[in-house]
Amino acid sequence: MRILLDTCIFLWFISGDERLSDPIREDICDSKNEVYLSTVSVWESIVKYQLGRLPLPEPPGEYLPIQRKRHRISSLLLDEGSVVHLANLPPIHRDPFDRMLICQAIEHNLTLVTVDNMIRSYPVRTI
Repeated sequence: MRILLDTCIFLWFISGDERLSDPIREDICDSKNEVYLSTVSVWESIVKYQLGRLPLPEPPGEYLPIQRKRHRISSLLLDEGSVVHLANLPPIHRDPFDRMLICQAIEHNLTLVTVDNMIRSYPVRTI
């Protein structure tokens, strides 16, 4: 399975947060799966950290790439093919970061791992 982690899922995973279910944790750790973290999630985390809304043990520009590599999660760059999906995306969700993750999941045929029920209203596979 090819999966894209929502920002909060990645943050919960690297911090050992109990809100992350065991099946999702197992999917992320399963070596048969291709697991991705979008650069959009790093961008979102940096913005929230700078606004004082995301406490992290280290600045996110250093901490998140180290954690991503430590857990063997691939980086997914934001590309034009993903961005153009915004033109056809219904305005269900107002969060621009989540909308871009949806577009990336559509463009790259990924399953988006999320707990956000609004994302499930879009034409994208989720778990």
